Amino acid sequence: MRDTSNPTGDPVCANAIDIEDLFRNHHRWLVDRVIRRIGCPETAADVAQDTFIRLITGFAGKGAREPKALLGRIAHGLLVDRLRRRDIEQAYLRGLAQLPSAHHPTSEELIEVVDTLHRLSAALDGLKPRARAVFLLSRIDDLSYPAIAARLGVSLRTVEKDMALVLWHCYRVWNG
Repeated sequence: MRDTSNPTGDPVCANAIDIEDLFRNHHRWLVDRVIRRIGCPETAADVAQDTFIRLITGFAGKGAREPKALLGRIAHGLLVDRLRRRDIEQAYLRGLAQLPSAHHPTSEELIEVVDTLHRLSAALDGLKPRARAVFLLSRIDDLSYPAIAARLGVSLRTVEKDMALVLWHCYRVWNG
């Protein structure tokens, strides 16, 4: 159903109707598709809801000629994000389990650390593989720039440029 009573031709109103139609016509299909992929109805319902929220907040004004393809692509990205977050949380908790209990963070600190790790992971995903490798070798493996250059087979100047790029990229991600 299209809103033909909108005299201003405001595209937001038209998109609101399109999204409502998309929801009505494709929500059940999307939930079923996600259930087939992950096997959990509760998570599938959450992913479907998040998909429509992402559609409303992030794709307003973009047409949906192939609505199932669009919804599937958004849901796939959300599933990847969930899996990445779970993997980050599990890796952190495994590392935390190796520490004496006196060094364990509070619940609030744990949430903050996991959120920061997730944001950092998302920021690093936006980088070229070599730049990401330079950052991880420097910050995680604690290698010097000359050691990184030798390991990656690049010049010291390349390592310095890549690190500057990573730091600038992370600054932009964190500070908008």
